[in-house]
Amino acid sequence: MASAGRAAAEPLKLALWNVELDRAGPGLLARDIAGGKDAQVTAVVRVLVALDADVLLLTGFDYDHDLVAAGLLAQALAAAGAPYPHRFAFPPNAGLQTGLDLDGDGRAGGPGDAQGWGRFYGQGGMLLLSRLAVDTAAARDFSGFLWADLPGALLAPDMPANARAIQRLSSTGHWDLPLILPGGGRLDLLAWHATPPVFDGPEDRNGRRNHDETAFWLALLDGRLPALPPPPAPFVLLGTANLDPADGDGRRDAIAALLARPDLQDPRPAAGFAPADPGQSGDPALDTAVFPQTGGLRVELILPSAELRLRGAGVLRLPPEAPLAADLAAASRHFPVWVEIDLPAP
Repeated sequence: MASAGRAAAEPLKLALWNVELDRAGPGLLARDIAGGKDAQVTAVVRVLVALDADVLLLTGFDYDHDLVAAGLLAQALAAAGAPYPHRFAFPPNAGLQTGLDLDGDGRAGGPGDAQGWGRFYGQGGMLLLSRLAVDTAAARDFSGFLWADLPGALLAPDMPANARAIQRLSSTGHWDLPLILPGGGRLDLLAWHATPPVFDGPEDRNGRRNHDETAFWLALLDGRLPALPPPPAPFVLLGTANLDPADGDGRRDAIAALLARPDLQDPRPAAGFAPADPGQSGDPALDTAVFPQTGGLRVELILPSAELRLRGAGVLRLPPEAPLAADLAAASRHFPVWVEIDLPAP
């Protein structure tokens, strides 16, 4: 098992997983973790121990102000033999009320009237667990960036002016988290969790927003956001894009442009077990989630910058008879994705 005292020559394993640990109300996730009897939480812990990543980005994890739930999960992992001494989360946009009737149902204050859909503030946020420290003073939270300020934003034509004036782009968040490497180097993690491009009407508000949440990275990396300088190389872009490059609904221009960038590399993490998925165009081995309505989709991405040397990559998806398969099924509809890179020289 890797440890916090790794040598600089060793590889670094980065993992991303939408754990779907979001609950119906505030404090319920912390209660479920602390109780020690929740089947989903138990399954998540077992899978994360087996995954044995050095750095974990968890999406779909409820945020609370003091990171109580995050601390309880870290305690459970440490007790199971997988210590993560560093944890970090910015407050998400999910459930952050705007005071407007954004969803047009005639009243304000509902889940669809928040900056990002949520029954309460913090539902389904993001969490970083790491064996490497985060330079919190240099961390950047882009989650307050207004949708209308994105160059070429695909705002819905019928969006009222008062909504345009306050609507943030991020449905959950966009972060730049610098990791402090052995020897004093730095590796920036660019993390995000986009809205699904469905669950709306012909105005395609969610489809437009999903596209632009990915397009934000194109603008940032190209230096087209004057107030937000691009991150220094090397960096890793990772998150729940909630859009398959080949299958399912959504606007694919931004994700296609992201995957084609010469300053990024797509390791195409694949599962050793991948049942056939009739009707899908993409390779089922690349799928990171399976939904009853759509089948398998590749909705999570880990894209290291071009100068980083890859050691390996994969999707933790197992045949039904495998010992960990039941835990994967109990934990989430998504599968963990991992990429292993060489640590950059200090």
